[in-house]
Amino acid sequence: MFRINDNFTKLPASYLFSEVARRVKAYTDANPGVEVIRMGIGDVTRPLCPAVIEALHKAVDHEAAGESFQGYGPEQGYAFLRDKISLYDYKERGIDIEPDEIFVSDGAKSDTGNIGDILSTSNRVAVTDPVYPVYVDTNVMGGRAGELGEDGRWSRIEYLPCTSENSFVPSLPLSKPDVVYLCYPNNPTGTTLTRDQLKVWVDYCRDNGVLLLFDAAYEAFIREEDVPHSIYEIEGAKDVAIEFRSYSKTAGFTGIRLGYTVVPKGLKGLDEDGSPVELNGLWRRRQTTKFNGASYLTQRGAEALYSEEGRRQVKETIDYYLENARMLRVGLAEAGYEVVGGINSPYIWLKTPATMTSWEFFDYLLERYHIVGTPGSGFGPSGEGYFRLTAFNTHENTRCCVERLSLK
Repeated sequence: MFRINDNFTKLPASYLFSEVARRVKAYTDANPGVEVIRMGIGDVTRPLCPAVIEALHKAVDHEAAGESFQGYGPEQGYAFLRDKISLYDYKERGIDIEPDEIFVSDGAKSDTGNIGDILSTSNRVAVTDPVYPVYVDTNVMGGRAGELGEDGRWSRIEYLPCTSENSFVPSLPLSKPDVVYLCYPNNPTGTTLTRDQLKVWVDYCRDNGVLLLFDAAYEAFIREEDVPHSIYEIEGAKDVAIEFRSYSKTAGFTGIRLGYTVVPKGLKGLDEDGSPVELNGLWRRRQTTKFNGASYLTQRGAEALYSEEGRRQVKETIDYYLENARMLRVGLAEAGYEVVGGINSPYIWLKTPATMTSWEFFDYLLERYHIVGTPGSGFGPSGEGYFRLTAFNTHENTRCCVERLSLK
């Protein structure tokens, strides 16, 4: 009889957001007609910007004519998009990232999960805590996590607490890991690290031969000057870091799916004989074997984001969500909640009332105020006692949310 991958059986039965959806459905089925404000899952609500819609229509017309029809494209992405990413996302910021260091995909979630394919199962991993669950769960699937303890921590993963006690700034690891995950602006806390704080991490990785996996999915929300948009703004980062980017929150591509990963040439790991091997070539081999490329239509849509109109329209959308974040941050603080985030990020991270666990607070908000958020414990042990709300809703619903939560 064939065998399964036993690592999957170690995982909790339900993914965090599936459990949130299950509870919300149970509540709405039992309470028809109740208007629930959904601020849990980080899905966007604003439509695709006009520049993207126009580009998508043109791309569909290309597929309708023999002379412009596009079939299989390059697995790493079309040159028309990678060239613009190189220019506008990096070179305009003084960062030398070439198109052949950019790999277009169907989203950052896929890439942050799949990157483990090119890494040894013997690597030791460190994550900030709380953390985006995909980082941990995919290492469980890949056999790097060890066993799940009663405290909610995996035995072979080092957790770096980010709480109010350390101002949500993670300390450097103690266990000498091989791989570290950082996400800034952070999901779920909405906090950021300054240029000097990120330099500490880059220097640590260079000094200790550590691979830094840097998730920059929310960089478009950054408005403060001292918060880097890319890890490669830090000197030496190209020697140690892989960066993941997403068009989901930047441009509303959650439904049509697109992102990219930067693997610098010259970034090397060791094979079993101790010889250095470039990761760029390994990731290219992985993608060309297991991925057939993001759709031509979606990539044409993304290309339009770099036009003058596209860039202006995207900024307007991001500003809309940031205004929601401001309303939540200010309104909840005035109502007596302890909150962080929401300045360079679409996420608000708030402390639950002293006697409530994060799941108890979830049920309390849903039943009393008809508001859906995400329990902090779903993001890791240090998330217990916290709760995440997102700014991905309308101004009207956001105001309503604040008004409801102000009525204690």
